[in-house]
Amino acid sequence: MTQLIQRYEEEMALVRGGAAWTGLVLLLGALAALPWLLPGYYVYILNFVGINVIVAIGLNLLVGYTGQISLGHVGFVAIGAYAATHFIRATEASGVVAALGGPFWMAVFIGGAAAAVFGVLVGLPAIRLEGPYLTIVTLGFGLAVQQILINWPAVSGGRIGMFVPQPALGSFVLGSDRSLYYLVWTVVIGMSLVAFNLTRSHVGRAFIAIRDSDIAAEVTGVNLKYYKTLAFAVSAFYAGAAGALLAYVMQYLEPTMFNLYESIYYLAMVVVGGLGTIPGAMFGAVLLTLLQYGLSHAQEYLPVIYGGIVILVMALEPMGLYGRWLKIKLWMKTWPM
Repeated sequence: MTQLIQRYEEEMALVRGGAAWTGLVLLLGALAALPWLLPGYYVYILNFVGINVIVAIGLNLLVGYTGQISLGHVGFVAIGAYAATHFIRATEASGVVAALGGPFWMAVFIGGAAAAVFGVLVGLPAIRLEGPYLTIVTLGFGLAVQQILINWPAVSGGRIGMFVPQPALGSFVLGSDRSLYYLVWTVVIGMSLVAFNLTRSHVGRAFIAIRDSDIAAEVTGVNLKYYKTLAFAVSAFYAGAAGALLAYVMQYLEPTMFNLYESIYYLAMVVVGGLGTIPGAMFGAVLLTLLQYGLSHAQEYLPVIYGGIVILVMALEPMGLYGRWLKIKLWMKTWPM
């Protein structure tokens, strides 16, 4: 019995074996050292990589694990960005200094929570809608958020936009890309661990059951209304938290930043990386974000390039980059038999 318990615990562990722990420590060390080894512009890009990783993980929980398509995820990012910005403006104006070193962490939570509330509202129709009908609802939500922001200058600054106050930890102002890098990637690591554990819990199993067959899931006792709405709320929370970080990195918000193309861009990250896998969402976000900045001189061709990559991946490797990595790892383990 003891051996069975040990085997089960080993199976459920996120990191197994000395080699895996060594690789994890080296990865964390590399992430900590990168801002000191790279020029400032590359650190700025890495901040966007981290933000997109958070959005992609949250979207994969919705699309890859629950099977609910969203083409309006940029709306949640926008809500999180503006909610966090208004929160920190109000905090500075009132002279309130939040606990734990300032309003920065609270602003990230407020951004995520505000988006999660709207995630619940958007998720309610998901109880009765599937496929293209649900896609149209989420598409309409994303477009509606952008139009509301454009036509409500008191909230968004209108077409002129709005400057975002620099975040602070106590009396220390986080004005450099390097300081923001550590905060962004701390959030990335924390939210990635939460997502890993969530997908391995009873909640994650309920998500997968709904994705595979919602009728069968309901017959076995899964509450479709609760878990479908929860999936939208959790996914929106991730997008909102990423939006708060985006506001701090950009230091400026303008409604046209949050357009339909961004929602398609996020969905492409999930598809290219691998649906239904947290590492896949990370791989896809890293690849497409670096590709975006690497091809900054040819921005007009990026939609064509992204579309070609998605078609190529779906044709050659439906499981995405992470699926290909699993096949390579299996080949390395079995070679030369």
